[in-house]
Amino acid sequence: MSSNEQIVRDFIGAWSRLNVDELLAYFTEDGVYYNMPIAPVSGHKQLRPFIAAFLKGWTATEWDILNVVSAGDVVIAERLDRIRVGDKAVNLPCCGVFEMQDGKIKVWRDYFDMATYTKALAG
Repeated sequence: MSSNEQIVRDFIGAWSRLNVDELLAYFTEDGVYYNMPIAPVSGHKQLRPFIAAFLKGWTATEWDILNVVSAGDVVIAERLDRIRVGDKAVNLPCCGVFEMQDGKIKVWRDYFDMATYTKALAG
């Protein structure tokens, strides 16, 4: 396993602790997060409130890694994100593409179906 792959695995595991500062530490200062289909967010100043907004309503989350492929500075992780928002459960299939730089996330693009998330919260 490459060190970049291990860093991404650690980052995915860190989400279960719901700690914004811990998650932010995985990004380069100018890191960019594309949470498809929402507009990208870049830099720690924008990433902090964006991640905090996610975690605000979450009471728990556990992300299961289904498949990982890595080559050089690119790691692709297929996941099932299991999230609790209050008393609602969301099981969200995702695929994250991570571009790494010096042991940090430089770019993260997460692909998923937004309707899966919103329908689970409405139900």
